[in-house]
Amino acid sequence: MRDRLDISMRANHVFFAVLMGIGLICVALAVAMNDTFYLRLGTEALILGGLALSVDILLGFGGLLSLGQALYFGIGAYVSALVLREVPSFWLAMAAATGVTLLAGIIGGLIANRVRGVYFALITFGMAQVVAKVVYNTRELGASDGLIGVPVLEIPLGVITVSAGDPLAFFLLTLSVLTILYAAVAYLFTTPFGRVVIALKANEKRVPFLGYNTWGPRMVCYVVAALVAGITGALYPMLRGFVSPELMFFASSGNAVIMVVLGGVGTLIGALYGAVLLTFLKSVVGSYTEHHLIAIGVIFIFAILFMPKGIIGVAKPSLERRLIRFDEQTDAARIKATGERA
Repeated sequence: MRDRLDISMRANHVFFAVLMGIGLICVALAVAMNDTFYLRLGTEALILGGLALSVDILLGFGGLLSLGQALYFGIGAYVSALVLREVPSFWLAMAAATGVTLLAGIIGGLIANRVRGVYFALITFGMAQVVAKVVYNTRELGASDGLIGVPVLEIPLGVITVSAGDPLAFFLLTLSVLTILYAAVAYLFTTPFGRVVIALKANEKRVPFLGYNTWGPRMVCYVVAALVAGITGALYPMLRGFVSPELMFFASSGNAVIMVVLGGVGTLIGALYGAVLLTFLKSVVGSYTEHHLIAIGVIFIFAILFMPKGIIGVAKPSLERRLIRFDEQTDAARIKATGERA
């Protein structure tokens, strides 16, 4: 019999597999109909899903509400765009974005982890706004117009080379990157370190009595969240061919929080469901009216009132019970088989 966290993560993996299966079916239909628009939109949803995942790492597992997580998403995007305009290398752009985001995450973590609660939310919001305004007013970074002219990449992947200009190939590449990030984060939270982070969310004052430091795990959690946002942000200019300072502003961070709430806070996989849902809702509703944000706001209010645990938060307990029963039946069958052999 596995413990509660193991059961929860197994349920997450099932929902992840379902999401990927649905995504691949939709991709097959889009390819059959030669529809590149929805392939590009799906790729954008996955990239934004990485930003939402970074928010859920902090909020759902660390108990820290970040209102400025788009800062690291934007840093990854800008560094990637700057590198690609000089040297069109996918791996160099990803490495540079990861390195700069790591440094920025450490600096941001040293500042933000001095406070808790609403002050943490405000200080992350403030850091993002300051950097966004600096970028907005820096001509070398394109100022308010952003950086344009990012070239279409040919991406070497061992025995094959894919083009960022190929909607299907880049969708699959983005899906692969997001799968690796999700798997790494999911594994991290099943380790002793991850359990300490979860314990800190439950009761930070009691953790030191168990012999664990509280500052270190919080810091690592913050940096990991920043890296997830930065790595997925590095893919954005490859998809769109440009970056703009709006990526760092509060609207991007706010949308990521909405995605997490819609999908389910603390479910990990819920962030990806929320990102896909919100991205496609904006596109569909926006095609009928320019006031699509009103519709999105109404949907969010109803979700908070009638489904506060989010999509996955509602469905997950039933799946967990099924997994527990399956484990119990498996254990009983194993014990019976062992007894018969004896």
